[in-house]
Amino acid sequence: MGDIERLVHLLAKLPGLGPRSARRAALHLIKRRESLLEPLAAALGDAAASVRTCATCGNLDTTDPCAVCRDARRDGGVICVVEDVADLWALERAGAFRGHYHVLGGVLSALDGVGPEDLNIPALVARAREDGVREVILATNATVDGQTTAHYIADRLADCGVVVSGLAHGVPVGGELDYLDDGTLSTALKDRHPVS
Repeated sequence: MGDIERLVHLLAKLPGLGPRSARRAALHLIKRRESLLEPLAAALGDAAASVRTCATCGNLDTTDPCAVCRDARRDGGVICVVEDVADLWALERAGAFRGHYHVLGGVLSALDGVGPEDLNIPALVARAREDGVREVILATNATVDGQTTAHYIADRLADCGVVVSGLAHGVPVGGELDYLDDGTLSTALKDRHPVS
């Protein structure tokens, strides 16, 4: 396999890129070798050498503990549990959460052979038992596996002396009822609240 074919093959492994998109991306990179390909190769090398997993929460950063865990301005009494680092980054982009995180590394899935021992649950239980922790927010996805995982974790945290909460589900801000799926509408009706 030649260098170009290898580049295309590796790019095609990225999410959202199939073989055709990978070929276009490879051609774009090669045409802009000095301004794009070489800096990208250097950045990838730097990231491979310096990015590590935070031993506390599971985030990816160049330091351990990560910048989120080291930030003294954050509320250490609230831990938000997410499935993956991408979910943590999405919550950070929103800027609405100022506590700490815990990355599970996936969800329970009988079909995929993922059991509790495959996830970062024991470390979460240990963190929930630490002094000062008041609440654990289960921010798993609203899928069957995500909700199964949330229920399992809630059971494991039952004797930790913390409040266990979950994210609200239902009609999104700006959403129109006519365009929502049946599951979202059902959940929104079931989880309705008084209007103040």
